[in-house]
Amino acid sequence: MTTSSAPAVVIYGASSDRIPRVYLDAARRVGRLLAERGVTLVSGGGARGVMGHAIEGATEAGGRTVGVLPQFMIERGWAHPSLSEVISTPTMHVRKATMAGMSSAAIALAGGIGTLDELAEMMTWSQLGLFGGPVIILNTEGFYDPLLGMFDKMTREGFMRGDCIPATVVSTPEEAITATGL
Repeated sequence: MTTSSAPAVVIYGASSDRIPRVYLDAARRVGRLLAERGVTLVSGGGARGVMGHAIEGATEAGGRTVGVLPQFMIERGWAHPSLSEVISTPTMHVRKATMAGMSSAAIALAGGIGTLDELAEMMTWSQLGLFGGPVIILNTEGFYDPLLGMFDKMTREGFMRGDCIPATVVSTPEEAITATGL
């Protein structure tokens, strides 16, 4: 496990570079802002896409970055070369639990099905009291609007525990960092 005593925030996001630049720029800004606050960035450790840009933003600002990857991803060379630390896990399930266990907040950036999986799991863990930190959705350029509409429907029709989703929705990297409470 990590040897740092600094607070840590896990970020989730796309591993693809074939996405609009606005999402990559937002990720880089999140990484930079975390580093400027002395917060360790924890991620899936990928070298590309949103993850890669967040790592680069943190690294450029002198921050600490921890990548948590299943061993098969490390063997395929998917880890970002600038990570401060790489943690190998045997499975994707252990990867997610490790990232959450190291972190005091979670931020979902733009992403695909893997990001959605991670976000849904963190929201569930939050509802169950298994994750005590804030879960934050960075809704850059309205990326998550369709999903938020589904969450509203789930809430209205009684499928969502409580009166609201177990996440804070924000529009900018700055709001996301503020919502971590760090």
